[in-house]
Parts: sequence; C-alpha cells; structure tokens
Amino acid sequence: MKIWVNGGLSDADAARVSVLDHGMTVGDGVFETLKAVHGRPFALTRHLDRLTASARGLGLPDPDLDEVRRACAAVLDANPMLLGRLRITYTGGTSPLGSDRGDAAPTLVVALGESVRRPDSTAVITVPWTRNERSALTGLKTTSYAENVVALARAREHGASEALFANTVGQLCEGTGSNVFVVLDGELLTPPVSSGCLAGITRALAVAWTGAQERDLPQDVLERAEEVFLTSTLRDVQAVHRIDGRDLPGVPGPVTAKAVRVFAERAADDLDP
Repeated sequence: MKIWVNGGLSDADAARVSVLDHGMTVGDGVFETLKAVHGRPFALTRHLDRLTASARGLGLPDPDLDEVRRACAAVLDANPMLLGRLRITYTGGTSPLGSDRGDAAPTLVVALGESVRRPDSTAVITVPWTRNERSALTGLKTTSYAENVVALARAREHGASEALFANTVGQLCEGTGSNVFVVLDGELLTPPVSSGCLAGITRALAVAWTGAQERDLPQDVLERAEEVFLTSTLRDVQAVHRIDGRDLPGVPGPVTAKAVRVFAERAADDLDP
C-alpha cells in the first residue's frame, strides 16, 4: 500500500508524520473522504472546495489543490482496487505542545483503503449527546472526531451502524458520518445546515436530485416518519429499517427507493457533478 505524505509516495509501513504534528496533539486538522470506483474519485471538486472551506474555518492556509489532485491521482494509480475509501488529511503541521501553532508548513496525507458496498438498509440509534449548532467548528470537517467515536461505539453495541444526534435545541441534526432524510406525510425532508449538521456532499446532491426540502425538524420526527434514509460518501443513499426499537415496515419505501435509483443514475452519468 502506498500513501502520499508531504510531497511524495511512501510505503504504508514507512510513511511518517511527526508525533508533534498539531493534527495529532490537538486535532488541528481537516479532512475529506471520497468514494473511488475503479480508481476514479467521485465528486472530487466538491470535496476539495469543502476541504478549503474547512481549512479556512480553522485558520489554516489554503491547501494547494493542484498538489492534492496530484496526490489523489498518484495514490489511486499506485493502489488499484474496485471500491476504495480515499482519505485526504490536512493539518497544522509540526507545532509546539499546546494549542498555539508553530511556523512549520501544513501536513498533507492522502491514503486509500479498500471498501465494500454497503447493505441496502441499516439500523440506527439516537444518542443523548447533542451537536452544538453554535460551535466554532460547526460546518467544518475537522479531525476532532472523538465524539463520533464514542457515539458510533454505542451504535455498534446496539446492533446499529450509525448514531443520530439532535442539536442543543432538540432539533434533528445528523449522524456521526452521515446526513439524515425523513419522509413525513409523503414529503421528503432533511435538516438544514443551520441545524449544525455538516454540509454533506452526498446530501447536497441528494437534495438537488430528489427535490428534498430543508426544514427544522424535532428529533421525535423519527418516531413518526414513514421512511428514513441516510446519505454519505460511502453509503450513497441507504434506507433505515430500524430506529432504536422501532422497525420501519416495507423498507425501502417508495420515496427512498426512488432516491436510491435517481442518485445511482445521476452519479453514474457524472463522476464530478
């Protein structure tokens, strides 16, 4: 396995980042995860735009997107696989211990891991912790993911693949690594970005391609929704068949099934929409 680290490819077991890298010591970094099919990344331009926006939100220098594109191409060429998870990580670089950054250049790592097609449907749970829609990190895809690790571990303990959060005012927000859509009275709805959720790339495409409406939703909408599905880079559109102890009948429902079909067709027509 070959990994790109700061300007070139290295064998995975020889790839090195300083133990004083600010991404490691304080989580001062941003990242993107892309789906790669037969060595070709999906929605690369959108992901790079969000990488830049996240970096600016943390006060990091803009990443050199030409270099990032070269790095992605080199990693994909060096590691042929049918379906892969391409991960771009960009951090504050080597810095003193503590929250202040040093003067070193940012760190760029691009890696690829093999993936498998997700099941057609999944189970989710809700968790008692909240997303802070007023946080300094709201809307940024940062490497500070410990909260998600804890929530996802609880989901696994309950036989689920995802955990869903409300925000601080009790509105439905997002999953640890996914956005959520619900069907209520036949209408397809999803929380707005103002709820504190990440502006998911797959979410944005699903909204555009299905006509879903953004709306503030109470968390208990999950108890009443006729259909629920998740969107994310590696899930695409995935139906939900159980929420906590509630089984949803007839999964996928008609709205979800149409969303799955439309997304697959549109994504196949354009790898960089």
